[in-house]
Amino acid sequence: MIRILAFPEVFTLAVRIADLSGGQAGAIDIHRFPDGESLVTLPDGLGGQDVAILASLSDPDPRALPLRFAAKTARELGARSVGLIAPYLAYMRQDRRFSPGQAISARLFACFLEESFDWLVTADPHLHRIHSLSDLFRIPARRIETAPLLAEWIAANVPDAVLLGPDSESRQWVAQVAHLADRPFEVLEKRRSGDRDVEVSVPRSEALLAGTPVILDDIASSGRTLIQAIGRLMAAGARPPVCLVIHAVFAGNAHADILAAGAARVVTTDSIPHSTNAISLAGMLSAACREMLDSEVKP
Repeated sequence: MIRILAFPEVFTLAVRIADLSGGQAGAIDIHRFPDGESLVTLPDGLGGQDVAILASLSDPDPRALPLRFAAKTARELGARSVGLIAPYLAYMRQDRRFSPGQAISARLFACFLEESFDWLVTADPHLHRIHSLSDLFRIPARRIETAPLLAEWIAANVPDAVLLGPDSESRQWVAQVAHLADRPFEVLEKRRSGDRDVEVSVPRSEALLAGTPVILDDIASSGRTLIQAIGRLMAAGARPPVCLVIHAVFAGNAHADILAAGAARVVTTDSIPHSTNAISLAGMLSAACREMLDSEVKP
């Protein structure tokens, strides 16, 4: 039996994963002292157990040390193996040195996690020039693909959807979702000149004007891409779009800004807890976790 030990904000997801995998969920208590230090407390009874720590790594810096403390403490308490379920995996964007002296954060963070965990499961990490998690991690690392879940939600909730990808790099992914949902798709043209400076152009399409636009994005952080796309769609005479996002980072007022721009609805997976969560990853995460234990951890 696997023990799923969760950071406080994702305990509900841990219960779902444990129920589906025949495991047991437990809560990790994280106490913050006034000076900023953390005290991490794990449940009892971990001796001889396979443990998976569940932590969604948005806002990663305050979570990084407690994550490491939790993994080390689980081993000290006798856990047989310690894996990481990180529905959202941070620091994957910076995969090269774009300017002299910059840290290549993706590789550094991968090394940081490898020192604490036997395996990793995540959902659609934000990879660009890195083709596979195995190119980064020396421990077994598995990515679950959310495309089938997104397509299922679209087919059930937006039957006249016309899918829109955020940029040319998303074409293959959006095409896959569109194929599974049996709906047409287009791809936006995007130029980014800074963290919050984005220019988006929307293709001219009769299908886009006839159906309900569904803008797909893997991560909504500042929300500028979605806001720009919504504005261009509305100006072109399209219906208010649905925004479908995998990872609901939503820095600052991003969610409110997207709605204020004219989105009919914002829908996300539960990789990061948010009021917009409508698509659960529990089933896929549970299956991937069981496969990791069966194929990689147990002798």
